Amino acid sequence: MNINVMRARADTPGAGHVAHLNNAGASLPPRQVVDAVVDHLRLEAEIGPYEAGERNLVGLERAHGAVAELLGCHTEEVALFDSATRAWGAALAAVPLRAGDRVLISPMEYGSSYLSLLQLADRAGIRLEVLPVGADGLVDLADLRDRLDERVGLIAMTHIPMHDGLVYPVAAIGALAREFGVPYLVDGSQSVGQLPVDVAAIGCDLLVGSGRKFLRGPRGTGFLYARRDFAETLAPATVGLDGVEWDGVGYRYAPAARRFDTWETNAAARIGLGVAVDYALAWGVEHTWARVRALGERLRADLAGIPGTTVEDRGRERCATVAVTVHGHAAELVRAELARAGVNTWVCLANAACADMRDRGISSLLRISPHYYNTEDELARVAEVLGSLTVGRHAVRAVS
Repeated sequence: MNINVMRARADTPGAGHVAHLNNAGASLPPRQVVDAVVDHLRLEAEIGPYEAGERNLVGLERAHGAVAELLGCHTEEVALFDSATRAWGAALAAVPLRAGDRVLISPMEYGSSYLSLLQLADRAGIRLEVLPVGADGLVDLADLRDRLDERVGLIAMTHIPMHDGLVYPVAAIGALAREFGVPYLVDGSQSVGQLPVDVAAIGCDLLVGSGRKFLRGPRGTGFLYARRDFAETLAPATVGLDGVEWDGVGYRYAPAARRFDTWETNAAARIGLGVAVDYALAWGVEHTWARVRALGERLRADLAGIPGTTVEDRGRERCATVAVTVHGHAAELVRAELARAGVNTWVCLANAACADMRDRGISSLLRISPHYYNTEDELARVAEVLGSLTVGRHAVRAVS
């Protein structure tokens, strides 16, 4: 199925103002999401926030169901958060790890996740083991198998790193986790909405995702998938009124992942998340994935031909995220030049993926991440700017 790019851009107010190639950070939302958020905020201002929530209860409840439909799970296996980072932290805190338990990760883990695990090692005495990777950036599955034993309390893997275009074989790792009975946590912040994600096929016990990235939802939205049987064994570090059922004497946890839910929420953002996921489902992530992957490969090919520009992506399968360094030019300067030409990108610093960036001796990367609503002409503008910096072959016109 070919994506109707012009329709996608017509739905995207920002597409007429900027070439937004920072979708791995936060995408431009479609007008359907913008309207849902703004309309609910206006309703809160007119009749009262609690009253607006009661009137828009269907929209508030849709976010759970939409995320469940996207991931191929039951709605009770989804909890909503204000970010994937919060969801990841809540999941980690609920896994019953003890002193001496081994936690296996790759060097690709997001900086805050890695630092949280370091803190847990200091505080609780777990043993954090960063697995070695090959030149392709991937862990060796045979080596991972050899490391699995009864002392391993958790495997945590990122599906797509925030600083590299590689796609991790999370389903193959999930098969090993199931074989050895090891809890398995996947960070899907960069993958959910970019490529099809089926939690049953992955075989994970826990998965987190972000609303603002490739799902094109509002900032301040995230979610946690917790497999029902596994979730029923977990005790969240803190609970809210939606996470427990009070009978006047004692309490019991809400079913499955719902024990992680809290009553207070940014209602407008939550409604916007549901609309964003429904919007993605209407396009079909399997269809948009084909386009974003092709855009990523086209951009890599264009940039690889520019002297002094190095495409730093690894992996056997790659996504839309493209990481580059430009010899003799700081990533921040390159980003500023692109911004002058009307192109949004991002700079990943050393703390983006602490272990991997350290091991590779890289202090910063320029990240360029197209989505299906971006055009080939916008990618060409990137190549033009980088070419002007390295060989001065084009004059780049500033965009006001």
